[in-house]
Amino acid sequence: MENKLGLHARAAARLVRLAAEFSSEVRLRRAGGGEEKGVDCKSILAVLMLAAAQGTLLVLTARGADEVEAGEAVGRLFADRFGEEE
Repeated sequence: MENKLGLHARAAARLVRLAAEFSSEVRLRRAGGGEEKGVDCKSILAVLMLAAAQGTLLVLTARGADEVEAGEAVGRLFADRFGEEE
């Protein structure tokens, strides 16, 4: 997680809105978290429960009909730091 403020409420809301645009299941989990399934990126509460501060390593998975598009879109959102930083 490179965003200066981490995955805070505004960034989490952007992620949830984006994930909801896809039919695929989109999930995030902390890297090194074992076999855990991760949280549903379409749930604001689940995303906030990750408590992902700056520097947290996250793993994204997308499964479904539009999984490639979903994964790429979420990847771009993270790379753009949620549009919050220059």
